[in-house]
Amino acid sequence: MKHDQHRTGIILAGGKSSRMGSDKGLLPLEGKPFVAHIIEALKPLVNEIMIVSDNTEYDQFGVTRIEDLIKDAGPLAGLYSGLAHSKTEENLVMSCDVPLIDIAVLKRLVSENEERYDAIQVQSQEKTMPLIALYKKRIIPKCKTLLDSGERRLRFFVSQLETKTIVLDPHLDLHTTNVNTPEDLKRIENAIDH
Repeated sequence: MKHDQHRTGIILAGGKSSRMGSDKGLLPLEGKPFVAHIIEALKPLVNEIMIVSDNTEYDQFGVTRIEDLIKDAGPLAGLYSGLAHSKTEENLVMSCDVPLIDIAVLKRLVSENEERYDAIQVQSQEKTMPLIALYKKRIIPKCKTLLDSGERRLRFFVSQLETKTIVLDPHLDLHTTNVNTPEDLKRIENAIDH
């Protein structure tokens, strides 16, 4: 399959998943792990996919797995690790807990991209979502500076960038839902069934 997109998909799956009790990216939904759903949505828009995780179970998906360069420092370190390994300026970055992500959302991120923006994120359910976003590789130095200073908050980092926020139509809310707890998972399973 030939891709003319010079873009990398980065899935952050390094979280502790303490509220879920198991690795969220590997949870099944409709017979497939969360990460498999996300890979499917990303595939048409990128020419490489990477999973940032220290968990070797992610090797089963046949995409590049990279380990966190800075351990236990949250999604900001995951973003940094992914961008450091990326060979492209444009990077679609996703958390592993949005299994219903829709290609329409990702296409929107790509279509809103402009040179002057460092990051383009979505806003859904009245929340900005820095882990459904497009990031430029050029932000690495800023990211590293913050990490070195002990900053771990991804939203704080995004606030320091030239960021564009796209407000999604409410009918796409389900597709951007984070699954953090067993209750969240039940809710989206019920939503799919209806």
